[in-house]
Amino acid sequence: MQLWQMSAADLSEGLASREFSSREVVSSVVERMRGENEALNAVVYDYGDEALRQADEADRVLARGEPVPPLHGIPVTIKVNVDLAGTPNTNGVLALAENVSPGNSPVVQNLLDAGAIIIGKTNTPEFSMRGTTDNPLHGITKSPWGSRVSPGGSSGGAGSACAAGMGPIHHGNDIAGSLRFPASACGCATVKPGLGRVPAFNPSATAERGLLSQLMSVQGAICREVRDVRLATRIMSRGDARDPWWVPAPFDGPRLSAPLKVAVTRESHGYPLHPDIAAGIDRAAGYLSDAGYQVEEVTVPTVLDAARAWFSVAILEIKESLDPLAREHGSQTIQNIFDYYYEMSDMVDYAGYMSGVANRTAIVRPWSEFLAEYPLVLTPFLMRPMYDVDYDETYDGAKDVFDSAIYSFSMNYMGLPAGNVPIGLVDERPCGVQLVGQRFREDLILDAMEVIEREVGVLSHRLWG
Repeated sequence: MQLWQMSAADLSEGLASREFSSREVVSSVVERMRGENEALNAVVYDYGDEALRQADEADRVLARGEPVPPLHGIPVTIKVNVDLAGTPNTNGVLALAENVSPGNSPVVQNLLDAGAIIIGKTNTPEFSMRGTTDNPLHGITKSPWGSRVSPGGSSGGAGSACAAGMGPIHHGNDIAGSLRFPASACGCATVKPGLGRVPAFNPSATAERGLLSQLMSVQGAICREVRDVRLATRIMSRGDARDPWWVPAPFDGPRLSAPLKVAVTRESHGYPLHPDIAAGIDRAAGYLSDAGYQVEEVTVPTVLDAARAWFSVAILEIKESLDPLAREHGSQTIQNIFDYYYEMSDMVDYAGYMSGVANRTAIVRPWSEFLAEYPLVLTPFLMRPMYDVDYDETYDGAKDVFDSAIYSFSMNYMGLPAGNVPIGLVDERPCGVQLVGQRFREDLILDAMEVIEREVGVLSHRLWG
């Protein structure tokens, strides 16, 4: 196995034992990135030369025998909508091409403090508000699984880079599915952390985000292997005083009595659930049952209320904050897509926003009570095969994406942690299933994801065979 193919966990062990050097690791990954990226356009800023210099310094530290942090000398990427000091935070927008970050965001600082070496920044759609990844500034990102296959969005650059072997850990973020869409699209794994788990802040920001955006948007990692998602999320979760929402909850929660109960749902809320995706849910349930989980197909609390609130309450906030920027600086394509969102929605007025925010508690409460009995819920993620790169450029396509992804953005509205792990291919395109968990129990989600991964295998390895 070549170094670029290895997990962060195995690279860390190999570096510690001096089996190979950080320069060898970073050289391998940078060479892979530069060889694959021309066709994929996943990485839009290449910091490979500086990364090699940092790798040499990492090797000098190892040579001195000094204690090193868990990602010492390991290459990672950062999404282009998050601040890395001295580099552009463009958010995929032409007008922000020169928006140079004055400092590091908490998630970047946590990765750097853990010894990570940043080799590049990955692509996002304009304003990070599409289910596929394209913009006039950086161009379109392609999937390693095919030129017509969407890499997902908005962290599509991270997903594509991950599956193509451009390093083991790729930062992303998620306000409606922007970690889970690319993970599912590209055959990778991720956890959307719950509210308060990973600190967030951009020093380049000129204003604070709206309240619901603060409650819904989270930072995380897309990786080929679940153990790397665990490693990266644990590191990203370290506190930062700049984020008042961050909660100092231990990453590994108390052991729950066995067998751990897992609820399974295939409720599609009127969408025609693809039979192969339904079969994938059944396989995942079987894997968990075989591993000792108490798996039960039961009626779970509805996600309709949260999904409707995203498209009525949250969309008002998004319209008020982003629409003027999209009209002034966005392409016609993103303006059309924003219009599609509004057409799909039953947008509230300001009074409706106030009562809607208050009612969020009533929406989350049934899920909180249910998760007290069933700490994990296995759900569909996308209820259709992965779509084409331009599928959302029509109203019908954009609506179909969201109708099929009701289990995605509903979890953002409720602030619940949710993981996505590959279950196989559907119509020759990657497909994942979702695991929802109790607040601050990303560890339980990851445990169950590892069980499924052991049976399915690391899906992106099929690209390299």
